[in-house]
Amino acid sequence: MTDLYLNSKFVGTVPEGKDFVSKIIDDRRKGNVSGNLNLSFNKDLDEIHVEIGKGRVRRPLIIVKNGKSLFTDDLSKQLEKGEIKWSDLVKQGVIEYLDTLEEENAFVAFFEEDITHKHTHLEVNPIDMFGLCTSLVPFANFSPGARVSMGSKNQKQAIGMYIANYALRMDMDVNILHSPQVPIVQTIMADVSKFDKHPLGQNIVVAVMSYKGYNMEDAIIINKGSIDRGFGRSTYYRPAIAEELRYSGGLTDEICVPDKEVKGYKSERDYRLLDEEGIIHPEANVAEGDVIIGKTSPPRFLSSMDEYNLATNVRRESSVDLKHGEEGVVDFVLVTENGEGNKLVQVRLRDQRIPEIGDKFTSRFGQKGVIGLIVPSTDMPFSTAGIVPDLIFSSHGIPSRMTISHLIELIGGKVGALSGRYIDGTTFLSEKEYDLRDELNSLGFREDGTETFYDGMNGTQMEAKIFVGNMYYLKLKHMVANKIHSRARGPIQLLTRQPTEGRAKEGGLRLGEMEKDTFIAHGASLLLKERFDSDKTLIPVCEECGHMGFHHALRDNYVCPVCESAAQMSDVEMSYAFKLMLDEFKSLGVIPKLALENKY
Repeated sequence: MTDLYLNSKFVGTVPEGKDFVSKIIDDRRKGNVSGNLNLSFNKDLDEIHVEIGKGRVRRPLIIVKNGKSLFTDDLSKQLEKGEIKWSDLVKQGVIEYLDTLEEENAFVAFFEEDITHKHTHLEVNPIDMFGLCTSLVPFANFSPGARVSMGSKNQKQAIGMYIANYALRMDMDVNILHSPQVPIVQTIMADVSKFDKHPLGQNIVVAVMSYKGYNMEDAIIINKGSIDRGFGRSTYYRPAIAEELRYSGGLTDEICVPDKEVKGYKSERDYRLLDEEGIIHPEANVAEGDVIIGKTSPPRFLSSMDEYNLATNVRRESSVDLKHGEEGVVDFVLVTENGEGNKLVQVRLRDQRIPEIGDKFTSRFGQKGVIGLIVPSTDMPFSTAGIVPDLIFSSHGIPSRMTISHLIELIGGKVGALSGRYIDGTTFLSEKEYDLRDELNSLGFREDGTETFYDGMNGTQMEAKIFVGNMYYLKLKHMVANKIHSRARGPIQLLTRQPTEGRAKEGGLRLGEMEKDTFIAHGASLLLKERFDSDKTLIPVCEECGHMGFHHALRDNYVCPVCESAAQMSDVEMSYAFKLMLDEFKSLGVIPKLALENKY
């Protein structure tokens, strides 16, 4: 008898486990059993596992019987004419859905010509093992799986035309590429997903070579002429929102230009861009600190006595202003009401982003890199035909990563650009590499994709042949303008007196253990004295009892809480966090004492 498990729970036993499984599968294909059911027979443990639960990933496969696919040419013609649908194929038992459990007992052929009598299923199309983004990667079968996966992830971060009506929307953190293009080298998924309606990048000329060391460690070099002609240019949109909230006691916020009596009033210059309603006008240039929506709120804390006090008329300032490091142009202003009927103001800011050193770009194969240098087009290397590459890619990124599809796309893109057609790079079903090379040869170029190049600086011919071609490159949303951050002194936290955290709050940059090690290894260990005193403070300590004292402002002298004012006190330099820890000890009933020694 074979043990039977339903959704991982033991439900009983059946005789002849293998026959039982084949009978259930036959019934499922005939429609007598739910098509959502999957099962597998584990011969070693003599167990049958049946799964019918939710949340399983299942994929369609064509059924193979006696070494022949059930999806015949007649069915194919009927499908093309629209006489039958996909659902009909599933009902007829030509296609079935398997989950990972049942796949263990399946032997799947890639192509129809591969089928033997041992095979149980045939792939509908080999590309259906990938998700949407991964199947957009051309020639993916020429790269390691990890790189294909990275290329898929990179496409999700690429800037393109994410939606057509972006001008009417108030989405957070949006980037729009100014001149997106359809790739020359495509996969079948580009048609299926209507990729031409929401493209992600641009077709550019890429040369594989080193140039002055500015493209080592995955960096790339970009032609300034290409940037001037619009390569990688995008706009960044960000909304700011303010609403008139209602509070208990009939108090409300008010969107207006704050009066000078308001608590926390900034300065007249900060409010200069607001109209009489307290809202900024479109196309205004704004920078850090400028108020874009003026707002006042009632006082934060009201006691029962304060309600009768005249002083409570003083409202507090709660305007929306631009944080540290932000700038842009007001693109769109919307005045409306929220669900509760309160006034709601939304302002969208835009900022043009032109590629600069540190911006991130990638091909579709996980070969990402930041701009290391922007070179004037007169100094860029050029081919005998006068072609100047838009981007120089380091050749050292290829051997260890084995992204051969990166190189094949260069040749494919070159053929497509010269012959004026799109190249099919669908995984497993792409145009053959040697066909592309033959076509490139027939177009008057070397079949290996290399060309003779000249140095743009001095005009001499380069000794090596340079690999050059056309490629679809993506600009990623990780831009220097959103991440650049530095600070000398600035705001500190109330409790620890250490710098605040985060770029938006003008926070400090933490130096960790490993960064400390690099300073020491560099022979600059004294720099650590500078770095590790962000919360340096002077605390008076009693020389007699070792307790921390304080400075009495009225008497202008130091006081020890134990020895009274007669004690001899000395200022001790320490971290405020350490002083805080000593106070924490006191709260636990542990009295710390500091034993002072003479410095000299």
